[in-house]
Amino acid sequence: MSDSYTNLYNPDVLSTLANLSSDEVFTPPHIVNQMLDMLPEELFKNKKTTFLDPATKSGVFLREIAKRLIIGLENEIPNLQERIDHIFHNQLYGIAITEMTSLLSRRSVYCSKYPNSKYSISLFDNPEGNIRFKKTNHVWTSKKCDLCGASKKELNRDNELELHAYEFIHRLNFKEVMDMKFDVIIGNPPYQLNDGGGNGSSAIPIYQKFVQQAMKLNPKYLTMIIPARWFTGGKGLDEFRSLMIRERRIKSLHDFMNSSDCFPNVNIEGGVCYFLFDRDYNGKTEIHSHQQNKITNKSFRYLDDEKLDIFIRDEKVLEIVKKVGEKKLNTFASIVFPRNAFGIGNSSSNITDQINKIKVFGRFNGKRDYKYVDIKNLTKTSQLIGKYKIFVSKADGAAGQIGNPIPARIMGKSEGGDKNTVCTETFLTIGPFESETLMANAQSYIKTKFFRFLLGARKNKNMTQDTYKFIPMLDFADKWDDEKLYSFFELNESQINYIDKMVSSFDDNINDDAEGEDLDE
Repeated sequence: MSDSYTNLYNPDVLSTLANLSSDEVFTPPHIVNQMLDMLPEELFKNKKTTFLDPATKSGVFLREIAKRLIIGLENEIPNLQERIDHIFHNQLYGIAITEMTSLLSRRSVYCSKYPNSKYSISLFDNPEGNIRFKKTNHVWTSKKCDLCGASKKELNRDNELELHAYEFIHRLNFKEVMDMKFDVIIGNPPYQLNDGGGNGSSAIPIYQKFVQQAMKLNPKYLTMIIPARWFTGGKGLDEFRSLMIRERRIKSLHDFMNSSDCFPNVNIEGGVCYFLFDRDYNGKTEIHSHQQNKITNKSFRYLDDEKLDIFIRDEKVLEIVKKVGEKKLNTFASIVFPRNAFGIGNSSSNITDQINKIKVFGRFNGKRDYKYVDIKNLTKTSQLIGKYKIFVSKADGAAGQIGNPIPARIMGKSEGGDKNTVCTETFLTIGPFESETLMANAQSYIKTKFFRFLLGARKNKNMTQDTYKFIPMLDFADKWDDEKLYSFFELNESQINYIDKMVSSFDDNINDDAEGEDLDE
């Protein structure tokens, strides 16, 4: 039986699945085992320990747990078949995210997609075993689901098609699903769902809902691998970020700035992380920074160090942010307007090639360009008309972030706007400025490594007004460069060298036509 179990559970198969790219990313076995290594070893020697994967896809979490329990319980339950039966019937539970993944998970865990068949490694009296999949419905209010934010237009469809109404987060009372306590909840939840915005290209994160639902069940331990965007930004993540960075029961956090270090051939902007929540722990978090499959830095600190409203993953960045903050200046974010300052979409029917009084700066046919719009069609911030302003892209994923790559641009070129120029929703608006000289001096500030470093401290994926919060507001009667800025903020040689290393010099000739319109915030 031992040889049969080992041969049938082939890690290479699941490693292959882990290369698939989607919002429901399969987890490689070696990452699963790294997550399991965070748990106390005695859990796998206790026949009463219960485990739940609330978003099982390939069954890899349950499979790897089973391997450890089979070894750990050998002395307590010497007979192998009795041991396997006990583990699969009493300790391992899963909730599949789709019907297909329920079959895949059962095949991976039980060696049969129907565990009541003779081929199952442990015989059940039902075709699901302890890996369930129940069709669940979204709760529609107007155009979105109340529970997950999914688009009614996209997912209110025939039951023959997958609804992506994940059971774990679509049950108001989870005891109706499984009325039991779990010692460990572990998994890799789906990451996002289309929310109907941006002409169908906008998505809302849902992974945080799995974490929050799991916390409500009050397990002894919780570990999940999720996108790291919650560290600094992300649409719909403010409450979750506030919860997580103030949580003193997160004992360990492993941070991967490049998602391909966890998921080969999968690009997740901002990287990924996995964490260990320990219900009985109360203290600082041990933070492990990973790059190129190596731990490059370890620190032991609170996630909301200095009571910041975000988590800064790099200690050196945190040090410089603190140093600049000692001046207690107003924030540059005060002159950055919220998204879509003029109420003009890229595909707005009001945009024309005909020459009118108001020019519109935007991305048209994949390139930065100017078109025109009648002033009566501007629905917002008319006070900016007649003033100079600066336009900066809100979707600069290609420009990189601090640490990925090294050095990184952080942001693309800014565009000066004259008194009668506005922009589409692709760009954020900075200003207003009373003169062209003030505007030009502000643009020189934006190009500095100092400015872009502090922008990068809050940048994860898309940029908003909030991303500029750490940047100090200065007097633009003067022209600023890095040398003057380093001196003014009294940065030491080590801090200056770090900024120079992490941020590239600005190239005005760089082509930003490929910056892209990224609506997943």
